[in-house]
Amino acid sequence: MGKLDGKIAVITGGSAGMGLATAKLFVQEGATVVITGRDEAALDAARLRIGHGVDAVRCDNAKLSDVEALRVHVDAKYGRVDIIFANAGGGRPALFEHTSEEDFDFMISTNFKGAFFTVQKLLPLMATGSSVIFTTSTLGTQGRPYVAVYSAAKAALRSLARSLTVELSDRGIRVNALAPGYIDTDQARKAGMSEEMIEQTKAQIHPQIPMRRSGTVDEIARAALFLASSDSSYVTGTELSIDGGWAQV
Repeated sequence: MGKLDGKIAVITGGSAGMGLATAKLFVQEGATVVITGRDEAALDAARLRIGHGVDAVRCDNAKLSDVEALRVHVDAKYGRVDIIFANAGGGRPALFEHTSEEDFDFMISTNFKGAFFTVQKLLPLMATGSSVIFTTSTLGTQGRPYVAVYSAAKAALRSLARSLTVELSDRGIRVNALAPGYIDTDQARKAGMSEEMIEQTKAQIHPQIPMRRSGTVDEIARAALFLASSDSSYVTGTELSIDGGWAQV
């Protein structure tokens, strides 16, 4: 018996990193998982890696037309959604004074707008006992250079989770946030950081983390499984930090 037997889960940003690791674990626990992403080739590769129990839909969550197409697909094929892991996001690090309007719009649309409308569009397919999980960030509560817009978007997502916790409680839908700390993914590389810059960042950040290391995508996946399953049946409105203690002390 898996913890998610018979469940239908939608994971945005599921073709790599934390989303892919979570999709693999959800499938292992008995769920049918719909993963989304902007890159068709990456989605195909993710589908092959997972092997079974996964459906891949190309979707840019910053485009409402794509999100609506995702809703139509899920409704026609499955008729319901039990778990939404609104995980898609992205950053473009820059100092405040050098942040362009294009970069601002990208980060707000990808991290906040996309999650907002993904849940809004899929909500009619959710029933009592369903679970919504937002990927926020410990940066939403920390002051760090180069990530002003990204951090603000994640803080807005945390606030949204609080509001939806109240709005959806009468429907029996739990809403929580999962806040990763410094996790080993390809996000920094995708944002344009060189390997040297990544290693320098680790050298600066690891001493600040009580556990003295980066987290792994599998550790994020196990936390997402907790929030998605009945193990967290009395947990709603919370933000679970998976950060090795970085933002806690």
